[in-house]
Amino acid sequence: MHRYRFVLSRPFQLIPVLIGISLVTFVLVRSIPGDPARLILGTRATPQALERVRAQFGLDEPLWLQYLYFLRNLGHGEMGRSILYKVDVLGLILQRIEPTLVLVAGSVVLSLLICVPLATIAARRQGSATDSGVRLASTLGLGLPNFWLAIMLIILFSVTLGWFPVSGYGDTALEKLHHMALPWLTVALSLSAVLTRQLRASLIAEMRSDVALAARARGLPEAVIFRRHVLPNSILPTLNLLAVNIGWLIGGTVVVEQVFAIPGMGQLLVRAIFSRDYMVVQGVAMVFALATVLVNFLADVLTVTADPRVRL
Repeated sequence: MHRYRFVLSRPFQLIPVLIGISLVTFVLVRSIPGDPARLILGTRATPQALERVRAQFGLDEPLWLQYLYFLRNLGHGEMGRSILYKVDVLGLILQRIEPTLVLVAGSVVLSLLICVPLATIAARRQGSATDSGVRLASTLGLGLPNFWLAIMLIILFSVTLGWFPVSGYGDTALEKLHHMALPWLTVALSLSAVLTRQLRASLIAEMRSDVALAARARGLPEAVIFRRHVLPNSILPTLNLLAVNIGWLIGGTVVVEQVFAIPGMGQLLVRAIFSRDYMVVQGVAMVFALATVLVNFLADVLTVTADPRVRL
């Protein structure tokens, strides 16, 4: 029963977190140097014209009142109006959310396809040259910046070999798969380096656990023990680590979207920052924050549901 209470009460515990994120985002965005009205109208704008633009977007109000308006709009499912695009921010985000979701989902799937076989081979051959090679590759992967890795992949697979497009998103499903192959690989190589180390350590620990020893005592083959006991018990901590790193993953997609010119939320965020489009920056940041909170919530629910040993 206490597990159900946890699942029901957890969303209410996340509300203060989202409010705190909204406050920090609001303050940081307003700290960016520059005047949005001046950026819109240019350097030759008259003071009267600047005041009209500030009044139109509520920029002439006190900061505390602007923040209250922002919270009120969020409560009504609104995020204000874009200063640069002159459209509703929520509608603008919904137009850009598909490429980002495709990038994140594809990167997660590909990273799991990379890390599970590598970690399995390394764990089952602990101390061998193969194990050392996997550990070395994962360590190198942790130190490679996403933007550098993306450029190297473009030079190799797009410019030299001509296998994949340099940039863009595509129109049809096949074109999108073709365009997203390198962005997926860029993010997945960095993410799988973290997950491989965690999964390898979990597999080794589970192979030495009492459950595995009891299964061996019953005469079960090693392959069966690994498939039924070791791997399922090791996957859950890795998925929890993935949920914890979702914020880092989103940050990586922002960089990758810029390099590959993917029309997603990351590219929208960067352009909004440079143009001082406060409403868009706040809206995108809140969507990213909400996604991070929801993923961690789902990971908590999965943990307490799948593993009865977890104490809340």
